Amino acid sequence: MTTFPRSIALCALLLCAAACSKPEPPPTDQPPEPQAQAQQATELRDAIQRPIDRAKAVEPQVLDAARQQQADIDAQTGG
Repeated sequence: MTTFPRSIALCALLLCAAACSKPEPPPTDQPPEPQAQAQQATELRDAIQRPIDRAKAVEPQVLDAARQQQADIDAQTGG
């Protein structure tokens, strides 16, 4: 075997070994820095929660209107 194919095989072997090794864990003496995603998560949660809060605020009015409508129907049908 010549030197060139051996060096190619050795490089391929080293690359495979490097690709399969576990990544180094981050140092534990420093906590991870906060990221901007926390702000985005808050904005997304608020955007989802806003229509739910509006629906909950209107719910008593809708229920009162339904009760009144059922009372009117009962009065007209004699029930």
